[in-house]
Amino acid sequence: MGAAAATSISARRSTKAAGTDVFVLDCSVTMAWVFDDEDDPHAASVRDRLDTDAAVVPSIWPLEVANALVVAERRKRVSRAEALRFLGILGQLPIDVDAPPTLVSVDGVLQLAHETGLSVYDAAYLELSATHGLPLATLDAALRRAARKVGVKILS
Repeated sequence: MGAAAATSISARRSTKAAGTDVFVLDCSVTMAWVFDDEDDPHAASVRDRLDTDAAVVPSIWPLEVANALVVAERRKRVSRAEALRFLGILGQLPIDVDAPPTLVSVDGVLQLAHETGLSVYDAAYLELSATHGLPLATLDAALRRAARKVGVKILS
């Protein structure tokens, strides 16, 4: 993790006394906010938490969100204007993007991917949660199982 992101996470965590909790936000939750047919009570609850709490995401998250929106556009699930509006809304939320890993620092993510059977992309969310002791907000069943396996709390 980069120093700036670590400082940001530390700053957010130090405000817990003021009522702000920090959690790791998975793309599966984020994208449930876009599509009416994927609306989920847990995803809605996570969205509501961002009124008072803050999220952190691995550096892959913006690309995953953008890719999901492009695919949704191609499948006529959203218009370009709706996708851009959604990105604008996300940009207003208290979501910090972690610094990208280097080839030297990616070993923790690789190890988790091997241990859990997750993709490296999903393991990045798990590693961020595990490293900082933060709960994970996800709708992904495999990621939930892996989190339980390594002792990461799932945001309820």
